[in-house]
Amino acid sequence: MRDLRVTVKTARGRKLSSTLWLERQLNDPYVKRAGSDGYRGRAAYKILELDDKFNFFTPGARVVDLGCAPGGWCQVAVRRVNALGEKKGKAIGTVLGVDLQEVEPIPGADIHVLDFLENDADEQVKTWLNGRANVVLSDMAASASGHKQTDHNRIMALCEAAAYFAFDVLEPEGTFVAKVLAGGAEDFLQKILRMKFKKVTYVKPPASRADSSEKFIVATGFRGGTAADKSNI
Repeated sequence: MRDLRVTVKTARGRKLSSTLWLERQLNDPYVKRAGSDGYRGRAAYKILELDDKFNFFTPGARVVDLGCAPGGWCQVAVRRVNALGEKKGKAIGTVLGVDLQEVEPIPGADIHVLDFLENDADEQVKTWLNGRANVVLSDMAASASGHKQTDHNRIMALCEAAAYFAFDVLEPEGTFVAKVLAGGAEDFLQKILRMKFKKVTYVKPPASRADSSEKFIVATGFRGGTAADKSNI
């Protein structure tokens, strides 16, 4: 028997757009799964599906999640890199989340309030990790302005900043994963990543809504060097 669709009526004082969003959430299978699986949001399945394809969350890996709130990506990383040591005989990984706001604690993850754009933020992260990272993640999005091209440019600027941060903290052969929005400004990001990584791929995982312009860029095989090293950019 197929599931019945939930229909939400527009309440007095509530905008139609809010009603449509609520109806979509109530009927979204990933939202339902997140609740039953204990994840903090449907976005957890996006990084799960990306890792299933690229296998960057290996036991023992050190992971940095930029803009980690509400924490779904950290939850996935904790399980897959064995940060809690639950996989006996496997290396124990590290998950470090940073965000501008306080994030509710996640077992197995080390979460800090930090603006990764600050001077020496990369050194602070390496101190917390006691070394360099194997994976840097970014699911960040700037506050929406309502203007499509402006929003696209803002998120691409964040992605580029996250990429330069990754150059400073990644181990050779490391991986960078970031959310981007289609809109025409992706070429520069792709260019700098192709100079620093052996392989760069755009992916739209199944958990990403079909009507969304988001996609994810996965860069693997970091060649080494830092953002300050301009010889390869």
